[in-house]
Amino acid sequence: MELVRVFVIVALLGIVVSLGSALFHLSAPGRDPKKMVRALTWRIALSVALFLLLMLAWYFGLISPHGL
Repeated sequence: MELVRVFVIVALLGIVVSLGSALFHLSAPGRDPKKMVRALTWRIALSVALFLLLMLAWYFGLISPHGL
């Protein structure tokens, strides 16, 4: 379970860094739109990978949903 938690935290940090990079490339003077698109593509890929990781971890019983 701890390994899944580490992967989730790393993926979330990667998503935030990618989003910040896209924001930087959007607001920078003399911006390059290809860099912004690449950063947003990475964000989408990381988000999909995180979703698949969570679904696989749930399927294999590494994590379980609980009510609060």
